Amino acid sequence: MEAVAQNADFRAEVVTRLDAGPSSRPERVMHDLDGTRSAVPPADLTNAGQLLWTRLLCEVPAVTDVDVVLGLDAGGIVPALALSLASGLPYKLAWKVRVPLPGTVHFVEGHANRPNVFAYGIDTGQSYILVDDEVTTGVTLVNLAQALRHHGAHPVAAVCLVEDTRYKARHGIEELGLPLVSLTRLGEGG
Repeated sequence: MEAVAQNADFRAEVVTRLDAGPSSRPERVMHDLDGTRSAVPPADLTNAGQLLWTRLLCEVPAVTDVDVVLGLDAGGIVPALALSLASGLPYKLAWKVRVPLPGTVHFVEGHANRPNVFAYGIDTGQSYILVDDEVTTGVTLVNLAQALRHHGAHPVAAVCLVEDTRYKARHGIEELGLPLVSLTRLGEGG
């Protein structure tokens, strides 16, 4: 599958997973920042963060009042760090490890072999930018946004490196009032 790129300098593609379990997707989105095919130069990380932040500022000006960037384990770590560095906002990471810490928000990544995810130190009243490397169905981000709201936190926008448009995730995410900003789109009508 070819990427329908909004940014010609950032590539992504869908590849078949050879180890897909019964509850996981049979494919994986690969992209320039995942470090799989080749080592990633720091400038590429910096550039992607700047592009995401610039795009986010244009599409969602309210992000200037956001408190924290929240990245998802494991794919969302790299883009969350890139966005944090570009924006100057602090970051937190949600992990697939359950520990006894305050401010715990639990949500589910349904298509994963390990579906339970936990964000810690989530403060009531704080606002968050949700970050993942790729969005396919959008269910994980929807689950996270709903869990944050239930906890009294405020998700303001969702950001990803790659949006796979075949599953129409944008509709479900934006239905929650969360704009979705992506660096690159895959699929028909990208």
